Amino acid sequence: MSSAGVYVHLPFCPYVCPYCDFAKEAWDETRAARYLDALRAELDAAPAVEARTLFFGGGTPTTYGPEVIAELIARVRVRFGLPAGAEITVEANPDRSLAGRLPGLAAAGVNRLSVGVQSFEPRELRMLGRRHDAADVERTVAAARDAGFGNVSIDLIFGVPGQDEASWARSLDAAIGLRVEHISCYGLTIEEGTPYATWFARDPAAFAGDALEARLYALAIERLGAAGFEQYEISNWARPGFACQHNRLYWANEPYLGLGVGAASYLDGVRSTHVRDVDAYCEAALAGRPIPGESERLEGEARVGEAIMLALRTAEGVDTGRFRERYGVDVAVRYRDVVDEMVAAGMLAAEHGRLRLTERGRFVANDVCGAFLTL
Repeated sequence: MSSAGVYVHLPFCPYVCPYCDFAKEAWDETRAARYLDALRAELDAAPAVEARTLFFGGGTPTTYGPEVIAELIARVRVRFGLPAGAEITVEANPDRSLAGRLPGLAAAGVNRLSVGVQSFEPRELRMLGRRHDAADVERTVAAARDAGFGNVSIDLIFGVPGQDEASWARSLDAAIGLRVEHISCYGLTIEEGTPYATWFARDPAAFAGDALEARLYALAIERLGAAGFEQYEISNWARPGFACQHNRLYWANEPYLGLGVGAASYLDGVRSTHVRDVDAYCEAALAGRPIPGESERLEGEARVGEAIMLALRTAEGVDTGRFRERYGVDVAVRYRDVVDEMVAAGMLAAEHGRLRLTERGRFVANDVCGAFLTL
């Protein structure tokens, strides 16, 4: 039986943001209740794993009440043996209804709160279609502390149209000032099929170019590092001891089980993704049929290349000795040309049995990591 992280997708949101491409839709009580029935059915029929962590993503999981989250946690404990004290994360928006739900979430066993802040700047929040403000975020963090949460994370986005270094620095400083344990900083990505994609096609100059994005990312590295946060992954910073254990399973290429619409799993060497259509998902799950979607077995070069790519995203990088034991591949030999080229360019550091991105390499991480997938 695999030891795995368990991810549960709850796709409903109080509203849908124009840049978001996750499997989501606006809240509808009837559809949300049917989805919950389908999720229970899938959970009961899912492959047996030994759960190590539990992560509720979305969508906005907290559009469901704490009693729903509590029930799902209890089901996961029984079905997958989630141990006491395991990391249980719930994503949330800092809207005004959240504070009253936090004590119930804590009582249910949630011990890590991930808050989708994105920006503290009023203009940028409007640009992103967000409906909270900086005061709402402050109230949310204070309420989380009152409810007993000792592990709070904030998500921020850089590269927002109209954002400059000064406004980004203010958001970073505001997040740091709240004394949270974890901060994620993601570059804005234009996703096909979103309103932002339509806008970008019409007016690409409205969006940040590569040079500005690089300066904003550098500012995050500088500001968060100076505040005592460790950059343990390309987009993630944590105070010592507070790295997200669930996400670390992904980067270590460890097994994980995804439940719900659009959820991804990696079990026994097979990577699979559920259909993103809520109706198709519900119909299959409620009928006891396999959930539609896509799957592939990663073997050979594809499996090894992806493992390297994921590991390079982390501060630890690739431990070449452990990699050789696990995958039977000597990275320094098999990928000698790529490694030599990237080391010479200052993108990789190869020392003490490890292969890591340099600070310079982090700025072009997709290109560096991708080089190991093209052989």
